[in-house]
Amino acid sequence: MTMHVDWLRGCGTALVTPFTATGGVDVTRLEALVERQVAGGVRLLVPCGTTGEAATLTPAEHARVIALTVAAARGRARILAGVGSNATAATVERAQAARAAGADAILVVAPYYNKPTQGGLVAHFRAAADAVSSLPVVLYNVPGRTASNISAATTLTLARDAENIAGIKEASGDLAQIMAILRERPPGFAVLSGDDALTLPLIALGADGVISVVSNEVPDLMARLTQLALSGEWEAARTLHYRLLPLMEANFIESNPGPVKAALALMGLLEERYRLPLVAVQEQTRARLGALLRELGLLRDAAHAAV
Repeated sequence: MTMHVDWLRGCGTALVTPFTATGGVDVTRLEALVERQVAGGVRLLVPCGTTGEAATLTPAEHARVIALTVAAARGRARILAGVGSNATAATVERAQAARAAGADAILVVAPYYNKPTQGGLVAHFRAAADAVSSLPVVLYNVPGRTASNISAATTLTLARDAENIAGIKEASGDLAQIMAILRERPPGFAVLSGDDALTLPLIALGADGVISVVSNEVPDLMARLTQLALSGEWEAARTLHYRLLPLMEANFIESNPGPVKAALALMGLLEERYRLPLVAVQEQTRARLGALLRELGLLRDAAHAAV
């Protein structure tokens, strides 16, 4: 029977990881970002995912970012920690470290680069789930990043056979596949959109919420959009969806998290710093983001932090 986790619902934020001028994790900025999320009504925080540049964090930094997020949230939001890797052994180590750091659940992306078969994916996710059997596990399907798709049949097999595999973040963009999961999932298995622009339609189809990028910029508005949709207030949700859609789309003009970090820098919330191979966004991207943020009233008092 699937572990039912009632808080895997609504708007979760895939947090960025702010860096200092010397390349380290900017603890002060991270704590402030968490505080802003909580104040905006977000009750699920996701550190160390794609948006958090987890692939460039050392094991010590990875555990530290999770622990810092847990401490900053102070129980006001649940922590779903990204632990993915393309090596199962490394994923298991990260999962155990996340548990030790106080995470409430772990997010496990499909192994990238290796291109495992569906059988390999099942074995990988089962190994991660078995390593932290008391902790809920959320699968993460993002074929555009990993070059392998978790099929609906594989997701459903894991949902039925592994008790602590409690949900999936679906970012395949394949509506037929996602609908198959929604139609056949066991009771309690959460389906979360991994694509901001599909949040509203997927909730209409029965999904439970989103792990969002745009909520880094607009936590209050994205939390409200998700809640309106979950409450069946479709007209209000649709209006807010179309208001936010241009920013949702602009966040992916270049590789995530480039645009969202540039936007947060324009808002004065962090310095626009990345780890190679990511670099600063192009000026036309920054100009587009600035125009959209002004339309949303987010740049009135903000200064652009220097690169």
